[in-house]
Amino acid sequence: MKPASLTRRVALASALALGASLAAPAVAQDNWPSKPIKIIVPFPAGSFTDTVARVISDHMGKALNQTVIVENLAGANGVLGLSTAARLPGDGYTFVITNSSSITINPQIYKKISYKTSDFTPVTMVLDAPFIIVANPEWAQKNNVQSLKDVVAYAKKNPGKLSYGSAGPGNIGHLSMAMLSNKADVKTTHIPYKSAAAAQLATMSGEIDVLFDTWAGVQHIKAGKLKPLAVTATKRMTQLPEVPTVVEAGYADVVVTFWTGMLAPAGTPAPIVKKVHTIAQAVLKDEKALAVLAASGDPLMSDPATFGKRIEREVASWGAVIQREAVSLE
Repeated sequence: MKPASLTRRVALASALALGASLAAPAVAQDNWPSKPIKIIVPFPAGSFTDTVARVISDHMGKALNQTVIVENLAGANGVLGLSTAARLPGDGYTFVITNSSSITINPQIYKKISYKTSDFTPVTMVLDAPFIIVANPEWAQKNNVQSLKDVVAYAKKNPGKLSYGSAGPGNIGHLSMAMLSNKADVKTTHIPYKSAAAAQLATMSGEIDVLFDTWAGVQHIKAGKLKPLAVTATKRMTQLPEVPTVVEAGYADVVVTFWTGMLAPAGTPAPIVKKVHTIAQAVLKDEKALAVLAASGDPLMSDPATFGKRIEREVASWGAVIQREAVSLE
């Protein structure tokens, strides 16, 4: 048996070691950031998600006096980049800027996906944007379609004939139109494309009839290449004040906005998350940066807790649509 004094010394040494290990993260946070920070964007360079990331990275770099690198890991509708980020440690040196589909929808539709929504910690929303429901102008004129109600009326008279596009099966545009079709009790035909840009081009050429388009469609609407029918929000867009909302059209259940936001691998220390959110909020005071962001949506830097609750709500609501439509991808 060990002498009591030796036992006490061992116990004291163990306690000190434990205390040091518990204190280590706090010291690391005090010194953060001591090396370059990486922001992973799971979409191509030049995409609006990438543009948002570069605005945020610029502000982070200046505020923290540290290099902030944007790394584009595009592929599989955001799955590749997020799968990579989910495997990285939550040490405050990796962040992700992505969209709502990749976090709230993808984990529910891909059978072999290697990340979960819970693998990430919400940091801040950056942008929030509604869809613009648009139609091919010639098709609309030929069928006397002037509003969303007219689209629904056409679909009722012609079951399955109304075609709509999206950036692929399970994409938020696909699920949004499926939601509208369900609420209006009509049958429509989904035509998937490889990207949102391809679906938009198909609508302009007349290959498909309607589309839940992004803000990128505003320029084509103003050029007369797309006919706007409704905005999927509770209030009209400043850029398109003449276009009514889905609420005005009688479809309040189809209010859909999609966000672009910043997240971090799960386990990232709360003080670091809070600090990065504070830095992001400062972007709202930069007129140049604000103008860049406003071209793609409404800048909205919600706090981590509010952002997290929104993600939870959307996981549940999209889950119901996915289950009803039986959407499942490899």
